[in-house]
Amino acid sequence: MLCSKKKSLEVERIVKANDREYNEKYQYTDNRIHTCKYNILTFLPINLFEQFQRVANVYFLFLLILQLIPEISSLTWFTTIVPLVLVVTMTAVKDATDDYFRHKSDNQVNNRQSEVLIDSKLQNEKWMNVKVGDIIKLENNQFVAADLLLLSSSEPHGLCYIETAELDGETNLKVRHALSVTSGLGADTSRLAKFDGIVVCEAPNNKLDKFTGVLSWKGSEHSLNNEKIILRGCVLRNTSWCFGMVIFAGPDTKLMQNSGKTKFKRTSIDRLMNTLVLWIFGFLICLGIILAIGNSIWENQVGDQFRTFLFWNEGEKNSVFSGFLTFWSYIIILNTVVPISLYVSVEVIRLGHSYFINWDRKMYYSGKATPAQARTTTLNEELGQIEYVFSDKTGTLTENIMTFKKCSINGRIYGEVHDVLGQKTDMTKKKEAVGFSVNPEADRTFQFFDHHLMESIKMGDPKVHEFLRLLALCHTVMSEENSAGELIYQVQSPDEGALVTAAKNLGFIFKSRTPETITIEELGTLVTYQLLAFLDFNNFRKRMSVIVRNPEGQIKLYSKGADTILFERLHPSNEDLLTLTSDHLSEFAGEGLRTLAIAYRDLDDKYFKEWHKMLEDANAAVDKRDERIAGLYEEIERDLMLLGATAVEDKLQEGVIETITSLSLANIKIWVLTGDKQETAINIGYACNMLTDDMNDVFIIAGNTAVEVREELRKAKENLFGQNRSFSNGHVVFEKKQPLELDSVVEETVTGDYALIINGHSLTVYDQWFITLFNIVYTSLPVLAMGIFDQDVNDQNSMDCPQLYKPGQLNLLFNKHKFFICVAHGIYTSLALFFIPYGAFYNVAGEDGQHIADYQSFAVTMATSLVIVVSVQIALDTSYWTIINHVFVWGSIATYFSILFTMHSNGLFGIFPRQFPFVGNARHSLTQKCIWLVILLTTVASVMPVVAFRFLKVDLFPTLSDQIRQWQKAQKKARPLRSRKPQTRRSSSRRSGYAFAHQEGYGELITSGKNMRAKNPPPTSGLEKTLYNSTSWIENLCKKTTDTVSSFSQDKTVKL
Repeated sequence: MLCSKKKSLEVERIVKANDREYNEKYQYTDNRIHTCKYNILTFLPINLFEQFQRVANVYFLFLLILQLIPEISSLTWFTTIVPLVLVVTMTAVKDATDDYFRHKSDNQVNNRQSEVLIDSKLQNEKWMNVKVGDIIKLENNQFVAADLLLLSSSEPHGLCYIETAELDGETNLKVRHALSVTSGLGADTSRLAKFDGIVVCEAPNNKLDKFTGVLSWKGSEHSLNNEKIILRGCVLRNTSWCFGMVIFAGPDTKLMQNSGKTKFKRTSIDRLMNTLVLWIFGFLICLGIILAIGNSIWENQVGDQFRTFLFWNEGEKNSVFSGFLTFWSYIIILNTVVPISLYVSVEVIRLGHSYFINWDRKMYYSGKATPAQARTTTLNEELGQIEYVFSDKTGTLTENIMTFKKCSINGRIYGEVHDVLGQKTDMTKKKEAVGFSVNPEADRTFQFFDHHLMESIKMGDPKVHEFLRLLALCHTVMSEENSAGELIYQVQSPDEGALVTAAKNLGFIFKSRTPETITIEELGTLVTYQLLAFLDFNNFRKRMSVIVRNPEGQIKLYSKGADTILFERLHPSNEDLLTLTSDHLSEFAGEGLRTLAIAYRDLDDKYFKEWHKMLEDANAAVDKRDERIAGLYEEIERDLMLLGATAVEDKLQEGVIETITSLSLANIKIWVLTGDKQETAINIGYACNMLTDDMNDVFIIAGNTAVEVREELRKAKENLFGQNRSFSNGHVVFEKKQPLELDSVVEETVTGDYALIINGHSLTVYDQWFITLFNIVYTSLPVLAMGIFDQDVNDQNSMDCPQLYKPGQLNLLFNKHKFFICVAHGIYTSLALFFIPYGAFYNVAGEDGQHIADYQSFAVTMATSLVIVVSVQIALDTSYWTIINHVFVWGSIATYFSILFTMHSNGLFGIFPRQFPFVGNARHSLTQKCIWLVILLTTVASVMPVVAFRFLKVDLFPTLSDQIRQWQKAQKKARPLRSRKPQTRRSSSRRSGYAFAHQEGYGELITSGKNMRAKNPPPTSGLEKTLYNSTSWIENLCKKTTDTVSSFSQDKTVKL
């Protein structure tokens, strides 16, 4: 609490480098993190407090207290405390296990090693011992231990590269650079140890993209921003080493500030179960009130006659007080109506399903040895109820691997493959790829099949040369050579990497850059261009340009960007070429490619000098600086001459098309979240079959406010009114999870106790030990086995028939209507269990001539009938039998008889005579044939209506699951694999768009020279994956599903 109070008052942070004593007076937290909830001392009180915030646990604790009151206790206390202790213990064990893994994770992170500068020497310290103000050293590929102010690095100007995937999911490298006053410290530990700068900065916060502060050192102040800070969770990449000063540590780091407190999530089934439990509790209260009123009436009219016989004093017990006590007595007797064991069963089933997810080999990605991981055990059944999927694009739908496929140069398309008749074809495998062996710098993975482009290059086509020259000059790529002498490109955007790589393979090789020059190799000749200006990309401009002076002294502006932006800035003389290039762009878009327009402009020397002077003035301005710079960019980026366009393929992840098709057929609505422009988003939609040519209308919602979006959605809905665009529904493994909990509710309903009224007092029919053990021992394991292992349809048929998913979405398997049906079933079963033995025993003698209608024989008969009925019901509900199901179902019956004979044995009576007084009753009752006939009749009468109803329902109104299950039984042999046909191309009028990086470019860094590399880090490699041929797969899936369902029933046809 004191720490929280201190932090809430912290408005700024003051940190002095290499001075722990100075910083300790501010009581900053160390670098230790705690994500665990308990320790050895606090676990028991905190966990019990959390558990008894649940209504069900409080209810049973209240019952336990009532059972300790002799006047109202109708059951012994152990009938409540045993299940309550079991529930609390199992939950506590689960919570302790989860917290153990949190402790383990915390210790693993806290004990990581980091090099800390102490007493002018680098010493290995655990992360948890790092303090604010310490200077630490990071090496390549090392995680950042705390939020650091970058002081120096192995690269020129204190530059370093970091990967922020742990923070924002972006895999593209980002640049951070140190202040010039500290970058000179280098790796000299003696100079770094003498560094005593003081940083005054913002208080700890969770803003990842902002930082403000001031460094005071040697009498000077230097402003700090986010570009000078390396955050905890980042990884140092392509940088040999760097030094940083700890500003925020442990819980104060921006990463931990964003973690927050985990919110407890409840599933729809949890919410429904809580509602049903409240209804059951209300029913119990009403039932107790009705019985209490009946007791008061009976006590007033009949009970007085027993007072003399029972030696009661007059007025000792009146009818109202008797009703009051009876109300609580019935609350105790009927407490098993409230299904506390249901919560335990659900938790265990969820835990089992979580392990199934983790162990699923079909969800194991061998490429990175990564299995599926269920990070929570509370939301599993929601996987069978999904209606919407929100997906990121980059790295999720796509591999973020770009490949140069085609281009349009001066009105001619390059990259198309033609057959012997001159017709365009997609059979690239039969066409010999262009050879680049003569180019030593060529990328061996690059493939291009159109030989005409190489011919145009060799013939010296000026437009083609200018096009490739632009690709080699207009970018933010950084070049370096690795130890093998190979040229390696570090790219801000994979798109730029694809274009520069293409230019390199085609003979225009980007070699190096300085703040003032760009050097490229043009068909074997090194050419150095003077870099005069860099007009960087941003989300508003959607283009980037460079202004260079070639060796002949000509000044040229090279520009690339979104076609819709660049076309507006072309010279009027480009009209014919514009029309032709637009057609080519539409063709590229129809093939699912990302496009980019290419243009240039020749600049007059005098005009450029005047423009550059105005740009310098704008950069030095204080007011409206950005607006003035943007205006100057607009002025010079006009009257452009169109060169053509590029077409890049953004490779989809393996299986994306099939997955999205299955989800669509399962009636799951898919939203893809992307920061790309509209054209790119539409292109990705077509590429992954979210959008198809079968869709007549694609609505674009472009509102900027909630009101505008709502209005546009309303209009779109009106246009679609009356059109049926729904897809068939799908199925996942977790569909059966929903009825399983309902079965548990059924059992809880069936076990509601009966009460005999004896002299105004209640007495349970069932033995108290039976009540205690019924949910814990006799019926728990079969329910768990069915909940964990059962499957109505196997996984392959579930994937083949996505319509099976619909019942889960619509909550058809577990809802209030199903609950009331189960209640009715439970009431009927209860009446059968009671009145059939009651009628059979009425005035009946046993085989030995003795009366068998004693209380305990009646109880044994009912209890045995109940256990058998419940076990048979579970057997009927089980669709998929395993050895575990057999052991649990039939073993539960065997366990019941074992415990029953043990409790009625002479030995147990000799040890506990007061607790087990009915010696030999079970043996005497169950050795008589009439008892077994009664049990058989009760079982048949309880089960047959269910069997008959299900038979008629499956025969007259079969669900798709019923039909497929019948088909599965008829299919004993595996089906042969289906062959796939080559994918067919589609044509579309949709315009594709080139996706620039989402952040501001590196133009300023490039012109400042701070990103010029001196070292040669190791190369990076990526995996290229091929796409599935999806069209035939979809057609086969739809045809197969339709044929399958049609074979089940002639009048039950499913159309996909």
